[in-house]
Amino acid sequence: MRWRCECQYDGTDFNGWQSQPNENTIQDSIEKRLAVIFGEKIRIHGSGRTDAGVHARGQIFHFDGNWPHGPKKLLRAFRSGLPSGIQITEIQETDMTFHARYSVKKKRYIYQFYLGYASPFERRYKWSIGEKNIDIKKINDLANCFLGKHDFSTFGSLLNNGSSDNPVKNLYQLSFSLENHNLILQTESNGYLYKMVRTLAATLLDVGLGRITADYVLDCFHQKIRCEKIVTAPPQGLFLDRVFY
Repeated sequence: MRWRCECQYDGTDFNGWQSQPNENTIQDSIEKRLAVIFGEKIRIHGSGRTDAGVHARGQIFHFDGNWPHGPKKLLRAFRSGLPSGIQITEIQETDMTFHARYSVKKKRYIYQFYLGYASPFERRYKWSIGEKNIDIKKINDLANCFLGKHDFSTFGSLLNNGSSDNPVKNLYQLSFSLENHNLILQTESNGYLYKMVRTLAATLLDVGLGRITADYVLDCFHQKIRCEKIVTAPPQGLFLDRVFY
């Protein structure tokens, strides 16, 4: 039996999604609970990794295991033994051809900024940048230049997490909105390079604040190089919002 699960988590106190030797990860926490429920080691497969400090509203994972009591009882069993920062929100039995990672069509990420100084209750989930004056039109005009299928090497991590991921991605949405002090980046794509969303977030922010020019960013983009002034935003503002299949 294959089970498709949706979960949410506050990534602040975890070392990211992927299993690590110290076991302080989302994957390790979920697998520990599954071992109790099923009485054996169960491996889960997520739609993708999130880094330390990154959150999720709609992460998807699957696992195989024989459970004759139905998804509702499995969900109840799950919820009683996980860390408070992790919650399983939905479980359904699925076809064995479904794969949480390889069946993905696109993902939506949201990055949250706070213009000014956020309260202690918001700092875990927003990048508080101090500045208040920002040119949203300038940001969105530049963001539109990245829509469609392009080589996004400029915005991938220099180390790329050891991955040989194809830098060509199809970006369906990249836009900023502002309400009071809250600046929100929303993006959808068929895939992202390592730290790509956080790098786009920081780069576009710097353009809106006048720290760098749009021409500088476009020049780097067309050359497919990581320029000195292209930086990466901190993790706490980033949310994996939804995975589409």
